[in-house]
Amino acid sequence: MKTIENQTFDMERALYGSRGITLNGCAFDGPADGESALKESEDIRVSNCFFNLRYPFWHDNGLNVANSEMTELCRAALWYSHDIEITDTKLHGIKALRECSKVKMRGCDIISPEFGWSVQDIGMEDCTVQSEYFMMRSERLNFTNVQLKGKYSFQYIQDSVFENCNFDTKDAFWHAKNVTVRNSVVKGEYLAWYCENVTFENCRIIGTQPLCYCKNLRLINCEMVDTDLSFEKSDVEATITTPVVSIKNPLSGHIYVPCVEEIIRDDQEAKGEIVVEKRCNCA
Repeated sequence: MKTIENQTFDMERALYGSRGITLNGCAFDGPADGESALKESEDIRVSNCFFNLRYPFWHDNGLNVANSEMTELCRAALWYSHDIEITDTKLHGIKALRECSKVKMRGCDIISPEFGWSVQDIGMEDCTVQSEYFMMRSERLNFTNVQLKGKYSFQYIQDSVFENCNFDTKDAFWHAKNVTVRNSVVKGEYLAWYCENVTFENCRIIGTQPLCYCKNLRLINCEMVDTDLSFEKSDVEATITTPVVSIKNPLSGHIYVPCVEEIIRDDQEAKGEIVVEKRCNCA
């Protein structure tokens, strides 16, 4: 492989169509303000580099980025690219990952609205994220120890697994399908409406009006905190280990709960069974 070290590039398509190169200590910045530095490239290794210009990695195959920084001016950094590994890197530009596949991320700091749209086969480990509409319409996500703060996350995702994560995000998992969340904290309003085949196992769920209009929803040994108007019109099998503020009109299935302050039944079609343990001591 050709190695390029400690150089600065600011021209349009500065390294367009490169094959088999290593970049170390380089900067993509400068007065020419060029775009698409490594577009249509293949087998690219990047380490300790600085990206302050737009669209550096479009239509690339075989990309490894380590210990680098993509600033807020580095918009739409990775689109239509495949076979990607990113480690210990800052991704702070809007729309940083879209229409990509076979992505591995570890130890990254992400500040990026509209990150990860229509991505397939992405693994993320030990990352922190601030984002809106995070991972929308993506498939086959596998996340471990990801810390997320944002809004409207994981909408329309499919076939995904999340473990040991902490999500502080409203309207999360809307229309999600075939998803499992384990040993995680999920905080935010209106969790997982309209989802299908979604399971929460050993999770802590916090926030108003969660889990409504769901199909084949499962909760296994989950805590629910400040969760009022829960499970409206949902087909649900749930075992809950903490008191619930209120449950409203579950459509079908069974909900096992130690205590519930209020059960709302004002829909004749809602026939889900709520089993409250006798040891309940709710106020």
